[in-house]
Amino acid sequence: MQEKYMRKCIELALKAEGQTSPNPLVGCVITDEFDNVISTGYHKKYGENHAEREALQNLKPGEGYTLYVNLEPCSHYGKTPPCTELIIEKGIKHVVIGMKDPNPLVSGIEVLKKSGIEVTTGILESECRKLNEVFIKNIEQEKTFVAIKTATTLDGKISTSNGSSKWITSEKARDQVKIIRNRYDAIMTSSSTIIADNPVMLHRKKIILDRELKTNLNSKIYEQGQIYVFNEYKDSITDNITFIKTPVKENKISLEHVFNRLYELGIMSVLIESGGKLSGRALKYADKIYQFIAPKITGDNSSKSCFDYTEISNISECTNYKIDTINNFEPDILLTYYPI
Repeated sequence: MQEKYMRKCIELALKAEGQTSPNPLVGCVITDEFDNVISTGYHKKYGENHAEREALQNLKPGEGYTLYVNLEPCSHYGKTPPCTELIIEKGIKHVVIGMKDPNPLVSGIEVLKKSGIEVTTGILESECRKLNEVFIKNIEQEKTFVAIKTATTLDGKISTSNGSSKWITSEKARDQVKIIRNRYDAIMTSSSTIIADNPVMLHRKKIILDRELKTNLNSKIYEQGQIYVFNEYKDSITDNITFIKTPVKENKISLEHVFNRLYELGIMSVLIESGGKLSGRALKYADKIYQFIAPKITGDNSSKSCFDYTEISNISECTNYKIDTINNFEPDILLTYYPI
């Protein structure tokens, strides 16, 4: 039963994907002494009620209540008061927690136990950690979570040698890309992609790597969103565009500097959508990769590859990954994988 209600917490938390950053995704379920669900809640948006407060605020104090939550309740003052105070006030007898909060400021488990509340931890912990993989990296490493999205043929090509690429994958797959984008604080692309494809890439924040400032500011990508242009030459702000002067090494913008700067800017996660050159260079920093694969073969070795960044002599020099999920978006599939 504990796993059942923890899954419900995760389902609730996912309703707010893309809305809570830099806070985590959290859902909460409360049951009575007969194991009936009497209230639910989730953290809907950064600055608004935490999930526990959302579920508890209209609940009359009682006996025998059990509260389920996928992340340890907060015990400190932030944008909102501590959830532990309200949990104690409402007479909750048992709190079931998916995972401990990686934030050292949080000591909710200890506070609850000291108040005499029974606490159970580690329910569906791996699922709860995956739900908040962005938050965990932000807190534990103080770095931006980096993901890459690519769309390829079966032989790993993203376009023909002359740049033809519309469309490798189906509309169903492209609709899923929009859902994935929404999970991330920002999307990133290169000047080469903008010049070749003139994409719109609708998003609230966009990161453009344009070392030589070659892109036309009338390009579609500049029409919407808050935009940061990392370049070699200038720092300035024009309307919705912020130009950020960035170190360059071997005629390439320093990705290390870019990702460190993104964290300083409060951008906790970024999804890279670009050609093989940038995607290849970014693999070193990537926490997660989404690869859509269409059932097509170019058969042309001169076609452009999705990751183009090195030369190797032995197959043992390959970088290895762990495939996490395989999803169908017929006729295409989506592989989601992580570095080992």
